[in-house]
Amino acid sequence: MARAPLQGSIVPALKTAAEPGEVVIEIGGLSIRFWVEDAPFVRLLRERYAGFVTSVQKTQLNFDVELISPSIDHGDADLRVEWKFGRWWMERGDFQAEWNPETARGLVRQTANPYSIDCVLRIVHTLLLARKGGFLLHSASAIRNGRAFLFAGDSGAGKTTISRLAPPDVTLLTDEISYIGQQGQSYFAFGTPFTGELGRSGENVCAHIAAVYFLAKGPENKIEPLKPADACGALLKNILCFADDPDVVHAVFQSACKFVCEVPCRRLTFAPDARVWEMIV
Repeated sequence: MARAPLQGSIVPALKTAAEPGEVVIEIGGLSIRFWVEDAPFVRLLRERYAGFVTSVQKTQLNFDVELISPSIDHGDADLRVEWKFGRWWMERGDFQAEWNPETARGLVRQTANPYSIDCVLRIVHTLLLARKGGFLLHSASAIRNGRAFLFAGDSGAGKTTISRLAPPDVTLLTDEISYIGQQGQSYFAFGTPFTGELGRSGENVCAHIAAVYFLAKGPENKIEPLKPADACGALLKNILCFADDPDVVHAVFQSACKFVCEVPCRRLTFAPDARVWEMIV
């Protein structure tokens, strides 16, 4: 049986913080509370986002989660993110969600799987970051000697490989989705729970970004500088932007242009050899 589309104001009153069944997930300094009336699913979320679950009472965003039966009709539906009626509306085969930025409240209707919340988190963070000069980037990132380095590229470019090759003095932030926030004229990379092939969450820490490397595999290790225009094009290819909204797209474009003017961008060609990390300093 197909699910009815979200209509009107469907967000019920939020539960109090003292009640059981809530999970607060903090990424990039932004805490989001999810209320779920299902103990096994609460445990699943807490395990899935371990290291990013916090007990803060005051959160910036609040979502109620309503678990529903799987829908055969919508099982393969593509993701849609739209702004209408003063809310962001999100829908995919496994979930429907709405979020009102003015009230900082929302609702997620989803099947009992951990991937829907993951998608909602990514969408919400991209929308919020777009207004603040930041973005989520399809890249690995890590901290070495107190500075963060990003390794961007399409699937198969080597993000997981370079993460796996990292020496013991490297702190992994993610091998899949990097969180970039702007503070003044500086950019910082934050750890995320968004995992790639390593299947391991990053550390919940942050550091100033020293450089971005766009990955390419080759017979030898070498680093080449990129012109700002080339770097901006490569960056835009890897920025996550789910909403087909003119204001959001414009904000992301402006953020990318500013970023490449402030952060060194290079092309890193490397062989699957740990010696590549000798060049990352």
